[in-house]
Amino acid sequence: MRIDELIVVEGKDDISAVKKAVDAEVICTGGYGFSRGLSEVLQAAANRTGVIIFTDPDSAGSMIRRRLHTLVSGCKHAYLPQAEGRKGNNIGIENATPEAIRYALKFARAHAVDARQGTALGIKDLWILGLTGTPGADERRRKAGNLLGIGDTNAKQFLNRVNHQGIRFEELSAAVTEIGG
Repeated sequence: MRIDELIVVEGKDDISAVKKAVDAEVICTGGYGFSRGLSEVLQAAANRTGVIIFTDPDSAGSMIRRRLHTLVSGCKHAYLPQAEGRKGNNIGIENATPEAIRYALKFARAHAVDARQGTALGIKDLWILGLTGTPGADERRRKAGNLLGIGDTNAKQFLNRVNHQGIRFEELSAAVTEIGG
């Protein structure tokens, strides 16, 4: 199952667990003290495809969920029962089965879609625009990513985010032109 919305979780282990369950773009907060840049990326995603907040079923997860909900308007919420995320004394999404994760996302009213057809960009498109394989590509990619609201990433992750967000070649080309690339 592919999920159209961007899923935000707390940590890297949570990303791995969600990616085992569904095909989706997943980003982590890294805990409660996340950067302003993350909230900007999430707001851009909320405007483009939507965001699902999927934090651990514990008090820290609840605090992060409330903070994200306040900072980013229009988010959906997925909730994992504590029993589904418990492994010994540890409670978290990283402990959940793929079935439990899919179930939680189903009730968040996640928008399951078929992979985008005809709009996906490839690494060759990034090369044509000077966003990979050329001197200064990382800086152009950083600037274009920030302008498009998808953040600062390596070429592979940049391509994943561009395709997940449904950004077409023309829009990416316009962003590169705007940043002076």
